Amino acid sequence: MTTVATGTGLGPLLRGWREQRKVSQLELALRADSSARHISFIETGRSRPSEELILRLAEHLDIPVRERNSLLLAAGYAPQYAQTALDDPSMGALREGIERLLTGYEPYPALVVDGTYTVVAANRGIAMLLDGVPEHLLAPPLNAMRLTLHPEGLAPKILNLREWRGHLLHQMERQIALARSQPLRELYEEVSAYPLPEPTGPDDREDPDPYPYFALPLRIEHEGHALSFISSISTFNTPMDVTVAELAIETFLPADPATVKYLQSPGG
Repeated sequence: MTTVATGTGLGPLLRGWREQRKVSQLELALRADSSARHISFIETGRSRPSEELILRLAEHLDIPVRERNSLLLAAGYAPQYAQTALDDPSMGALREGIERLLTGYEPYPALVVDGTYTVVAANRGIAMLLDGVPEHLLAPPLNAMRLTLHPEGLAPKILNLREWRGHLLHQMERQIALARSQPLRELYEEVSAYPLPEPTGPDDREDPDPYPYFALPLRIEHEGHALSFISSISTFNTPMDVTVAELAIETFLPADPATVKYLQSPGG
């Protein structure tokens, strides 16, 4: 996995993000309407940029909102972005909107996770898939990656486990490269070390699906039925709060008619 250079001051932090993004000082200066000389002076500590320039540089380097606050603090400025707990009264409209979205998506599975895959909300479609998962994995705080890849979790039920596991680990690697997150790195090290259990259902090669997929499906067994889902992840546009910036809504679209029929049946 790629790592980002670290340092205690603004200069090392900015240089680390610039090198991580593989952007030269000149290219960054052109993007941010500055000069390569000024960028160099900032990175070596010879110049203190304005708050506006720091935010502009962060925008052009696609630095996560949480880390933009770190850049501002390192330069002696106040954080620009609040970090509000989801249960705060000011987040009432957000919580209600999320609940309506998740409920409206039923009977298909959908959930919301934070930046370390802690589940903050889920609908009944997700609860159905978790049937039979041991209580110790369902104790709060629930973690979506741990629930999915743990050998006592969903992993034994996933019919294309090796493919889906590889997809999830690659997704985490990309996130670690984009955002410096020690908790996320620790989670990756934990779940990537889980042994691969043997699936309880038929292997894809022995039971090929008759429907062509337009994206890698999650194929999972539920009460003797092979269900197929295509996952879609949504985030909030132009977030102004760290908590909101790190939320992701994942919905699972049925990938074949058999899955639609099963989920919409009274016993599904």
